[in-house]
Amino acid sequence: MATTEAEHGGEPALRVRGLTKSYGSTRAVAGIDLDVSRGEVFALLGPNGAGKTTTVEILEGYRRRDGGLVEVLGLDPGSQRTRLKPRIGIVLQSTGVDQYLTVAETVAMYSGFYPHPRPVGEVLDVVGLTGKRDSRVSRLSGGQQRRLDVAIALAGDPEMLFLDEPTTGFDPSARRDAWQLVENLAALGKTVLLTTHYMDEAEHLADRAAVIVGGRIVGEGTPATLAGRQAAHATISFRPPPGVAVPAEFGGAAREADGVVEFMPEDLTAALHRLTGWALDNGVDLDGLSVSRPSLEDVYLQLTESAEGAPE
Repeated sequence: MATTEAEHGGEPALRVRGLTKSYGSTRAVAGIDLDVSRGEVFALLGPNGAGKTTTVEILEGYRRRDGGLVEVLGLDPGSQRTRLKPRIGIVLQSTGVDQYLTVAETVAMYSGFYPHPRPVGEVLDVVGLTGKRDSRVSRLSGGQQRRLDVAIALAGDPEMLFLDEPTTGFDPSARRDAWQLVENLAALGKTVLLTTHYMDEAEHLADRAAVIVGGRIVGEGTPATLAGRQAAHATISFRPPPGVAVPAEFGGAAREADGVVEFMPEDLTAALHRLTGWALDNGVDLDGLSVSRPSLEDVYLQLTESAEGAPE
C-alpha cells in the first residue's frame, strides 16, 4: 500500500518545518518537521500527552502555533483557514449530530455548507450506509454512527481528511469495517492523516507513520521499516525435548523459564537449514519452531521508552 510523492505529483499535501507550541512553561510541540504526500495514508502515533492532538489541531487551523512553517494543501491553516476549511474533512472522537434526522438528511444538511459537495448517494455508498439512508441517527449502532461521522467529513468532497482515533471503543468486527472505510477513502485518492493507539491499525492502513514523544518526532517511516524494524535480526525460537543438549550456535543452554530456546542468527536462511538438519539427524522434535521480527508495537514501545527516558 506504500506510495511515493512522485506518484501523486506536485506539492505535498502537508509540509511542516520547525513547528513549536507551548502552554506556559510546558512545551507541547518542540520543533516538528513532517511531510505527507498527496493520496497518502499517514498515521501519527504517540502516548497521551505527546503532542499529537496539539499538532493536529494546528494543522486543522483550530489552534495557533508559536513558530514554524505549516502548509496544508499549499495553504497556511493559521492565516488562510477560511480558504482551507472547504478542502479538508475532520472526524473527531465524538460529534454532536442531531439524533432525530435521518442519515441522508444529516449528510444533505452538511453538504449545504460547501460550494461543491459530493452527491449524498455517493457519500453514503463510500461509507457503506446506503441501506441506512432513511434510518434516524438515534437508531444507528456505534460503528454506523462512526461511518456517519466520516460521511459528514466527506460531504464537501475534501482533498484531505483528519481522522482522530477512528476506532476507539470498537469491537473487532466494527474495527475491521472501519479499516475498510479508510481503504475506500484511499482508493478515492484522498489524503488521510489519522491518529491511533492501535499498532495493528497503523500497520494495516498507513503508508507511513511517525511516532511523537515529548513534542518531537522520534521515528518515521513505513510500518515495515520504522526505526530499522525490517533490518532487525529475526529471532528463531523452539522448545527441544527435556534433556536434549542444544548446540551453542542454536542457543545452547540459554533457555527461557518455559524451556524455549531463542537465538538471533546473522543469516536466517542458513541458520534454519543447519537447525532443521541437526534436528533431523538426531531425531529431535523442534516443538513450536517459529521465526519472528520485532512487531510494530515492540518498535513503538522501544522508541517511546527511550525518548521519555532521554535527558532534555
